[in-house]
Amino acid sequence: MLFLPSLYRHPEFRQGMRDLAPQALGIAAWGLMTGVAMVKSGMGLLASVVMTLMVFAGSSQLAAIPLIVAGAPAWVILATGFCVNLRFVVFSLHLRPYLIHLPLWRRLGHGYMTADVSYVLFTRRFSQPGETPEALLAQEAYLAGNDGLNWFSWVTASLAGVALANGIPPEWGLGFAGILCLLGIQCSLASSRMRILSSMVAGAAAVAAYALPLKLNIVVAIAVAVILCLTVERVRGVE
Repeated sequence: MLFLPSLYRHPEFRQGMRDLAPQALGIAAWGLMTGVAMVKSGMGLLASVVMTLMVFAGSSQLAAIPLIVAGAPAWVILATGFCVNLRFVVFSLHLRPYLIHLPLWRRLGHGYMTADVSYVLFTRRFSQPGETPEALLAQEAYLAGNDGLNWFSWVTASLAGVALANGIPPEWGLGFAGILCLLGIQCSLASSRMRILSSMVAGAAAVAAYALPLKLNIVVAIAVAVILCLTVERVRGVE
């Protein structure tokens, strides 16, 4: 997908890479510690490499690793990954109007490579789907450039973590750099009272429901924030 000349030769492809570049170091630090965590937890070298290349989802990897090592049933591992990554269902629904005109294989490619940071940067730059083929191509090129650098930063750093696991202690806490990266982007998007409210409510709900198993506190936080925001908008409409 990224190697389509119509995408990587487009100016928006390079713009997408430039916009993600400031966050690339945080993503790489997070990927590095995920690679270390896989090996330190007892996963074999081959399994760690395969997981890095196929899963491409740091939060679900970190949630699934201890379950895999503990020999948990497959349905528990899959359910955990599903719950942690439910936010991508929301992402895909939002991006559908931007990508629905593409062939299935290209939509699947974007679905695999689009992560939190690239989704946020894309939606911040393009508030509405393009109305012409040229505008739609520009948007896809931007997303491809964004996704490409994001994926490269994560995968190369994660593979480095797998290779250097015995020399990088988890106590360094490099994974926290990825959290700071996402937090910085979230703060930059808090441009309206509704967004600030939804962020505060989601954060409070996630903390309150932290004891739930399978990272279900994330699902609860999303649901509470969405329901509250929809309720507020409906009340405003009635007024």
